[in-house]
Amino acid sequence: MKHGILLLFALLSFNGLLKADAAMDAKFNKYKEAFVLELWKVYPGWASSVGYHKYDNVLIVPNEASRKNEVAFCNKQLAELHKFQLTGLADLNKIDYHLIENQLKYAVWGVNELMAWQWDPTSYNVCGGFADMLGNTYAPLDTRLKSFKARMANVPAFYAAAKLNIKNPTREHTKLAIEQNLGGISVFEKDLDAALAESKLPAAEKQAIKATAAKCVTAIQGFAEYLKMLNNPTPRSFRLGKSLYDQKFDFEIQAGSTADNIFSKATNHKKMLHEHMFALTKQLWVRYFGSREMPADNLKAIKMMIDTISVKHVNASEFQQQIEQQIPFLTEFIKHKNLIYIDPSKPLVVRREPEYMAGVAGASINAPGPYDKNGNTYYNVGSLDGWDAEKAESYLREYNHYILQILNIHEAIPGHYTQLVYANQSPSIIKSILGNNAMIEGWAVYTERMMLENGYDGDRGLDSKDASQEMWLMYDKWNLRSTCNFILDFNVHAREMSKEQAMNLLMNEAFQEKAEAEGKWRRVSVSQVQLACYFTGFNEIYELRTDMERKQRKAYDLKKFHEQFLGYGSAPIKYIREMMMK
Repeated sequence: MKHGILLLFALLSFNGLLKADAAMDAKFNKYKEAFVLELWKVYPGWASSVGYHKYDNVLIVPNEASRKNEVAFCNKQLAELHKFQLTGLADLNKIDYHLIENQLKYAVWGVNELMAWQWDPTSYNVCGGFADMLGNTYAPLDTRLKSFKARMANVPAFYAAAKLNIKNPTREHTKLAIEQNLGGISVFEKDLDAALAESKLPAAEKQAIKATAAKCVTAIQGFAEYLKMLNNPTPRSFRLGKSLYDQKFDFEIQAGSTADNIFSKATNHKKMLHEHMFALTKQLWVRYFGSREMPADNLKAIKMMIDTISVKHVNASEFQQQIEQQIPFLTEFIKHKNLIYIDPSKPLVVRREPEYMAGVAGASINAPGPYDKNGNTYYNVGSLDGWDAEKAESYLREYNHYILQILNIHEAIPGHYTQLVYANQSPSIIKSILGNNAMIEGWAVYTERMMLENGYDGDRGLDSKDASQEMWLMYDKWNLRSTCNFILDFNVHAREMSKEQAMNLLMNEAFQEKAEAEGKWRRVSVSQVQLACYFTGFNEIYELRTDMERKQRKAYDLKKFHEQFLGYGSAPIKYIREMMMK
C-alpha cells in the first residue's frame, strides 16, 4: 500500500512538473523542510504531538514575549513563502503552499483578532502533553522521564502567565478549565508514580522528579483555585458572533463554499433525512406497534419508533468491551467487500478516555504523528462510572445496538483510524501536520453511509446485501447528528440561538436523548466551528464521489476512489477535488 501511494504521488508530481518550473519546485521543497524545522522551535508541544521529540523538554510560557515571537515567526515565514510564484509550482506543492499560508495567517489572526488567550482558560492545560510522554513508547522510559522532568520546570511559570493573560473569560470555558486541569493532576501523581516504579533511574533522581511534580500539582491546583475565585461579574459571551465565526470558519474549514451556503445545504439535508425516516417508520410500524394508530405528526411518529428500537443496547459495564469486539468484524467486512486496503501492521488500542480529556466528547481517536508512524493509535471511550441510572440509561439508548456500530465505523474502521494511517503515509509532511479537519471528520462521516450502502449490518454477516430498516433508520438519526452539528454551531455562534431552541433542535428534530443533547450544548458552548466540519466535509466528499462516478463511468471503481482520495493526505477537499477531477 505504501509503495502504491508513493507511486501515485510520484506520477502526480511528475505530471504537475511538466507544467511547473522544476527549479522553483525543488527550491520550494527545501523551503518546506526548513519551515517545518523552524515551526517546531516555536511550537514544541505541537512537535511532540506529531512525533518530533527533539523539543520534548521544552514548555513555552504563554506570555507577551512568546506571542510576539509567534507573530514575528509567522510574518517572516509569510514573506519567505510569497517569494514563490504559485503558478510555477507542481500541483502537490500548490496544496502545500495554500496550507502553509493558511496556517500562518490563522496563527496571526488568533493572536491579534480572536484573542482566545484572554477569554478561554481551557487554552492553559499542560496535562495532555505530559500524559503522552508517559503513555507512548517512542523512546526508552528513562529517556522520556528525563525530558518529563526538564519540561516540568516551566509549569509554575506557565500557570503564572496564564493568570496574567486571562481577562473577562467566559463562564463555560472557566468551568471546563477547572475540571480538566484538576482531572489532569493524576498524570503527575498516579501515572508518574507508575512510570517511576518501572524506571531504572537512581533513587535520588526519582525523588527529584517527584519533588518537581509536586510543584506542578501545586501550580495546577493554584490555577484552578484562581479561576474559582475570579471576580468576573460580566463575563464574555461564549458566542463568537457572525464576523469572527465566518473568519474562523474560512481558516479552519477551508471549504469550497461559504458558511452561509453550507448552512443552507445542511437545512435541506435535514429535511430530506426526515422524509426518509418517516418512510422507514411507516414500513416498520406494524412490526413494532401492531394496529396502534400512528401519530399525525411525522416527527412524533419517528421519535416513537426510535425510542422503541433504542431499548436494544449493551449494559454500561460492557460498553468498552462491545466496542473492542466489533472492530475485527468491521475489518473483515471491508476486506470481503473490497472497499479499501487496511494496513494490518498499525495497532489500534481501545482504552478508557483519560481524565484530562473528559468533558467534551464521548469517543475520540488519538493517532501517532508522521514522525512516530509505528506508535499506537488510541480509541478513547468515555466512562460511565459514577453516573446515576437515569443518565446512564439515556446515554446507552443514544449509543444503542445500531448506533454503537456506526460510532465504531466513524471513529475506527474505516473512519478516523484508517484515514489517519493513510495520512501518515503521505510523503508530504505539510499535509500531515497541517491536516484539514473538515477532510478528516468528513471522511469519517462519509464512511458511515458508504458502509451501509455496501450492505453493512453487524447482525447480517459478511455477505449482507443491505442493512436492515432499523439500521438505516438509526443511520439517518446519526447522520442528523452531523447535519444538526452544523446547524447548531452556526445558529449558536452567528445567530444567537438560545439553549431552549438548541435543545428543541437536538431532541425533537434530531431525536437525541436528553443526556446527549445536554452534552452537545456544552460542547458548542466551549468550541467554535469544529462542529461544522462534519457535515461540510461529508457533503463535499459525497459531491466529489458523485462527480467522479459520473465522469469516469465504467472506469469508476469505489476502492480506487477511496485510496486515491486518501492518498493526498489530510488536505482540504477543494484542493483534492481539483487534482482528482483533472
